[in-house]
Amino acid sequence: MTLNKHHCCSTFIFLLLTLLSQFYSVESELQLNYYAESCPNAEETIKQQVIKLYSKHGNTAVSWVRNLFHDCMVKSCDASLLLRRVKGMESEQESDRSFGMRNFKYINTIKEAVEKECPMTVSCADIVALSARDGILMLGGPRIEMRSGRKDSKQSYLTEVQNAIPNHNDTIDLVLARFQSIGIDTPGAVALLGAHSVGRVHCVNLVHRLYPTVDPTLDPEHAEYLKRRCPTPDPDPKAVLYSRNDLETPMILDNMFYKNLLKHKGLLMVDQQLTSHPLTSPLVEKMAADNGYFLDQFARAVLLLSENNPLNEDQGEIRKDCRYVNLV
Repeated sequence: MTLNKHHCCSTFIFLLLTLLSQFYSVESELQLNYYAESCPNAEETIKQQVIKLYSKHGNTAVSWVRNLFHDCMVKSCDASLLLRRVKGMESEQESDRSFGMRNFKYINTIKEAVEKECPMTVSCADIVALSARDGILMLGGPRIEMRSGRKDSKQSYLTEVQNAIPNHNDTIDLVLARFQSIGIDTPGAVALLGAHSVGRVHCVNLVHRLYPTVDPTLDPEHAEYLKRRCPTPDPDPKAVLYSRNDLETPMILDNMFYKNLLKHKGLLMVDQQLTSHPLTSPLVEKMAADNGYFLDQFARAVLLLSENNPLNEDQGEIRKDCRYVNLV
């Protein structure tokens, strides 16, 4: 009996150590300056493309940040988000959680520039991550030392999106649980929602707070402004009908988002709920009062997000075209 107990215990420990070693081996494949030898100009090429695209289309920087969130929250940071629908494969872009996402074509612009430097070397997953890093800088956010070495998925996960990406009217408890499932704590989750400091919200995601009656948690004067932006309760999803998240610094990643929440000017229901939940309300006040604290927490959370469950060599690949898996 004693021998059997020791045998079972030894077997369990061996299996546990094996699993841990596999986990850490994947994590360790992500490194700073991962492409220093294989493609020395990779990160600079991505950065220059981000700057060039930003000068022509300022909203691309916002898209890069949203891409990171939508890609990394679903299974892994593996560029599965970028895959197009083809025979036998659906696309995550078709989910209603991806409503309003755009500028995917410019990811391939970046990829083409990198391919000219170093063919079949830099993954699309790293382009998603590093373009977000550089986009955050374009938006006045913090410099984030981001590791690379991610591999691209060989499949899309459309059926997983609904359970991974929080919706605009989800409860705060659900949102926090989803972030915690990938290792992001409450301050990190509140900071990541601060990305709503930039960009815009389509009227489709606003009108339920305006019609038939105005949500009592919404500032009445701001509600009247929003009604002018969204004049009907059933806006056309394909029409350009939206409001900026922040009217004062709409393209700067700063703590105005939290200041607006305290004034009851949050656009999304999930955002405004941050002020009334006991776990998040003190953090909203702290981030509203201290932009440095917000940016520190934001940088920490983005780094955690960007390293969620990276694929190893056997699990993934380096796509030639970010829109399609490689042909065998």
